[in-house]
Amino acid sequence: MVDRLDLQLISAALRRMAWIRLWAQVVMAVVVMGVLLFNNIGGRLAANSARALGLGPGLSLTTLAFFLLLWSIWQSGLLIRCGRALASPVRPSKGETARLIKRGVLADLVGVTLAVIGYQAMAGSLFVQASQQVPGFFGAQIQQAPGAAGRVIGLPITSIEMLSVLSNTQVLFAHLIGLWLSLWLLQRVYRRT
Repeated sequence: MVDRLDLQLISAALRRMAWIRLWAQVVMAVVVMGVLLFNNIGGRLAANSARALGLGPGLSLTTLAFFLLLWSIWQSGLLIRCGRALASPVRPSKGETARLIKRGVLADLVGVTLAVIGYQAMAGSLFVQASQQVPGFFGAQIQQAPGAAGRVIGLPITSIEMLSVLSNTQVLFAHLIGLWLSLWLLQRVYRRT
């Protein structure tokens, strides 16, 4: 039987860590959403498949990981409510609390997996693109024939492409934060006094 003081400590720890998890993931989700929106508005990279071979699938996986991040944020809200309920007379069981935390762990694990696979797709595409760049300080040169418009030689890596990698890194880090805090909460719930 769990005594009242230990239950209050578990309730406070659950609420505190769930709030930290919620706000850390919300901040990262806002950054990811801004970068993904800017990426979609700024350049339609997946439309030019000869230039950006792996960015389309990489961005798709990053977007899926972002949607899982939103679900993980919702799970953090449920954890906060569960922490409040633990301090009340009608409280959830240890199994219900553990199941709620395990759902968050599972969502963050799947999110990390999708983000890592998306990162590999984007990094592979950018590697191929970088290997085809023309040597020089700026990476691409403009070839201009007399009386004709200039054309770019080489495949320079643009800032939009680097932003897509940044969005993936941010969603990966947000899921990692959620995973660490969820595992700590799970350990705290199962810890023997």
